Amino acid sequence: MGSPTSSRLATTLCGVALKNPVLAASGTFAYAVEFETLVDLRAVGGIVVKGLSREPMDGNKPPRIWEAESGMINAIGLQNIGARAFVKDKLPGIRKIGTPVFANVFGYAVEDYEEVIRILDGEEGLAGYELNVSCPNTKHGGIFFSNDPSLLGGVVGRVRALTKRPVIVKLSPNVAKIEPLAQAAAEAGADAISLVNTFVSLAVDARARRPRIGNNFGGLSGPAIKPIALRLVYEAAKAVKIPLVGLGGIATGEDAAEFLVAGATAVEVGTATFWDPASPVRIARELDDFCRAEKIERVGELTGSLRLN
Repeated sequence: MGSPTSSRLATTLCGVALKNPVLAASGTFAYAVEFETLVDLRAVGGIVVKGLSREPMDGNKPPRIWEAESGMINAIGLQNIGARAFVKDKLPGIRKIGTPVFANVFGYAVEDYEEVIRILDGEEGLAGYELNVSCPNTKHGGIFFSNDPSLLGGVVGRVRALTKRPVIVKLSPNVAKIEPLAQAAAEAGADAISLVNTFVSLAVDARARRPRIGNNFGGLSGPAIKPIALRLVYEAAKAVKIPLVGLGGIATGEDAAEFLVAGATAVEVGTATFWDPASPVRIARELDDFCRAEKIERVGELTGSLRLN
């Protein structure tokens, strides 16, 4: 059986050493410390904590989750304890984990992102940041940061100026073309790009004639989105030279290998942790099995090895 800490899986992301390229995704792994009785956190390649805002947020009204065919729709509403409470209540435990932890950061104006980074950047225990840009910019009429290269470049550039830690930008798939957004993030100073976030979706109760989600629309994740996510990762990898972190429906080691082959340096596992909290460790073990079977000596050999017909 493969090992999540096999030497063949060791890699780096933005200069951060990882035991393996399988990270736990933001939004599905809480603040990491809540999982320490369920998962060997030292065997996870890295952890991206639940999104943090400058002030606490209660999230959307229920119901907030619906199980779809081959996936899940959620509209949690970015519920979180806020950056200051995170520093006070969660970061002390995170420092003891021994695994790189990235803070996911979001906001509704550039100043929101800046304030969260200021709160976090003086604290020890974080390997870097992942910017969730799938939010509407309330100062620009609700245009989503993730849909406008200029707005995206603006927020990335402002954050880049505030920290020396690696900055990963998490892109939305709800765009016409991913390449201009990936390029804007890279040109503004992003160290890496993660993609994809969830797809805007609608679940309908035909008998009640109403949406099944309290917020009406939600984000679709899970195996159903994997083929589209793979295509977007491939397209983004061809458009930029910085590393990519792929996510979207990864549930097995071979799924992870597919994203690496498409151009990713690392992957994140999200929805799979709902039915298997230890899935990032299992997937890393399965990825090690895959590499051994394929006679891959270093997992990095897989990255970008896709050959189109």
